[in-house]
Amino acid sequence: MYGVNVRPNPEEPPPDLPAPGTLLVDTSRADRVGEFRGVADLYWSLRPMGGGIEWEVEPRHVRPALPIEQLRARTARANARSRGEVL
Repeated sequence: MYGVNVRPNPEEPPPDLPAPGTLLVDTSRADRVGEFRGVADLYWSLRPMGGGIEWEVEPRHVRPALPIEQLRARTARANARSRGEVL
């Protein structure tokens, strides 16, 4: 059909959308690191690595987490887990 934009597999996210679980940095909240959870209208949902409440952010305020930021987030989660704060 002409004029219709159809993806080969409609279940797959668009190519510019991060995969669930990807670590991202929210630059509008003091570079807070969170896991990408999905899309809510015009916003992306992120969740803290150590557990907690998801928050929404405009995609323009998000960037991929640097390796050092990923390491810090994973270490914080491991520490929270060792204290019994998250599973």
